[in-house]
Formats: sequence, structure tokens, C-alpha cells
Amino acid sequence: MMFRVDRDVLAEAVAWTARSLPARPSVPVLAGMRLEVTEDHQLKLSGFDYEVSAEVTLDLQTGEPGVVLVSGKLLAEITRALPAQPVDLVVEGAKAVVTCGSARFTLLTMPVEDYPSLPAMPPAAGRVGSDVFAAAVAQVATAAGKDDTLPMLTGVRMEIEGDTVTLAATDRYRLAVRELKWQPDQPDFQAIAMIPGRTLADTAKSLITGAEVEIALSSVGGTGEGMIGFSSSGRRTTTRLLDPEFPKYRSLLPTEFSAHADIATSSFVEAVKRVALVAERNTPVRLAFRGTEVVLEAGSGDEAQAVEVLPVEFEGDDINIAFNHQFLLEGLGAIDSDVARLNFTTSTKPAILTGGKPVDEKAIADYRYLIMPIRLSS
Repeated sequence: MMFRVDRDVLAEAVAWTARSLPARPSVPVLAGMRLEVTEDHQLKLSGFDYEVSAEVTLDLQTGEPGVVLVSGKLLAEITRALPAQPVDLVVEGAKAVVTCGSARFTLLTMPVEDYPSLPAMPPAAGRVGSDVFAAAVAQVATAAGKDDTLPMLTGVRMEIEGDTVTLAATDRYRLAVRELKWQPDQPDFQAIAMIPGRTLADTAKSLITGAEVEIALSSVGGTGEGMIGFSSSGRRTTTRLLDPEFPKYRSLLPTEFSAHADIATSSFVEAVKRVALVAERNTPVRLAFRGTEVVLEAGSGDEAQAVEVLPVEFEGDDINIAFNHQFLLEGLGAIDSDVARLNFTTSTKPAILTGGKPVDEKAIADYRYLIMPIRLSS
């Protein structure tokens, strides 16, 4: 087996494939990256850890068919450091020799026959713009739980109903929901999937090089159940799905509010960051909305204290409310709008953060970030 390919193209493909390699593989071969030169002069690089698979296909300048398995991490480090010249890889017995300009590396190969076969992609279900998809996933994944002892809260729930995709995630303290349009292959397609949050966020961000992302997902009871796939521009990745159990989140989203506030997002973010400097790890930032201003406070008693006042467009009854400052900042960072709107019911019930002033006051925003308040001591 041998091939020649442009250094930048190879380095990018190797780095992308190496994302799926486990940091602590259960068996040594799972640390390997599989390289296959096909009869039609294509190079396939793949990685698999029994949960997530990744494969990228490249066109070659020249090549001889064959398969080799080498350390994925080492190959990524080598290709990243090579000079900007064509790269040659030749398999010589139990070794793979990488040559680029005057640089030459010899890698030990691993037993290809011990490497697991990549899972087949589920049936293609439809397509969505890669930029839109990456932005939507980033908005929702920020609210996914990080506690692996509660696996159902570490995922992003994807609900597909016709041409509408709804993404939702929660860690019990906040909830993020985003709706977006896509192009289904079947107009009446319906499906529900719980996707590991970190995997989905990483995948969506890594596929923006193409104009569209194709989503491969079985409908209820179809083939490929328990698996979801994404592909774009010669790259494809699959991941196993989590148990579909998820809180009934729609009932948590208030539909009527007693007050709302519109604040310049950038000013609000900077003010929260400054006031939070005196907040201990789990102490809240307090917000008091009155007329045309909001007073931000943190710290109390003998501790360090901070106070800042911002202008605000506020309608409704005055309200004092407090939030975990990190959760509030992550929500503000996700709305992608110059103006942040906070909708309130009471000081002890969740608030809804959205981006911008709605054109229609009865319209439901595409993105909603529910954040639980922290009860203030009387």
C-alpha cells in the first residue's frame, strides 16, 4: 500500500478523524486510525471507539490499494508538523513510512484484523444548512448536563416533525430549546433521538466546511434504530443514541408573563461579569428591575460587594430575582442578538431568556433559554 497527497489536505483529514479516538481506549487497537486506499484512488481515514465513528474520504494524486492501522494520535501530531509539501506514505512490512520533503517518519503498524468494522449509516432522512445546524446545536448544548451519572440529562433531544426540527437540553437548572427548519426526504417524516450532547456539539461544529449536513436517522421502528449519522463534504460520523427518556420540557415553558425587560446584550454581559467577580462559587447575582433601570448586585454582609446599574426597557410589576451568574452568562452568550429579553412570571419561578424584541408579541421565539432563579433569603 502507498499513496501521495497534499500535506494540508491530509493534516486536516487526520485531525478531524482523530477527534473520535478515545483518550483511554479499552483495547489498544481502538487508539489506531485505519487508512485504506481503494481501487478508485481514494483514501479513507476512519476511527471508531464502539460509540462514535468518523470517516473522511480524500481523492489521491497517486496510490496503490491496501489497508493499514497506525496510532491515530501520533499520525495527527506528525502530519500537523510536516512542511508544506506532498506527503508520501508507504507500508513496508510491519511499518508505515511517512515522507515529506526531507522529513521521514517510521510508524509501527497495528493488526488491522483486530479493528472493529465501522457501523453502517442509518437511512438518510434529510438535509440542513451546516451553519444553521452548528449554531442551533451550540445554543442548546450549553444547557446539557455534565453529570454522567444522569445520562438522560447529558444528551440533546432531537424531535423531527415534518420540516421542523426541535432541539432541547436541560441539566435541571436551565433548559434550552431551539426550533429550526430543514429539508426532509419525506414530508411526513417523524423521529425522536437522544444524542450525546458533547458528541453532537463537536460534530456540528466540525461539519461547517460543507454547505449542508445530511442527517441519517431511522424513523420509529426502522432499520438503523439506536444510531444517528451526519455527513458533509466527504466526512461522515455516527454515534449511538442514548435512552430516549427525557423530562416533559414543554410543560415547563411559561406561556404568559407578568413582566419583561429588554437590555443591550453586550452591556448586560459585561456588567454581569464585573459584578460576579465578588460572587462565591454558588452565590447568585441579584437583579432588581425598576422602571427604566436594573440594579445588579453580588456579595453581602462582611464579604466583598459589587453593585452596577444599567438602563433597561421594562414593562410590568417590579421584580427582584437572582440567578447563577455562569448559567445567565451562558444563556446570554447563546442568544446571538444585540438585545436580550428576559420574561418573568414571579421571582421564584423560571425566567425565559430570548434574543431581541419580537415583532409580534404573541410570537414564540425560535430559541428559548429557561433559567431557574435562586431563592433569595428574606
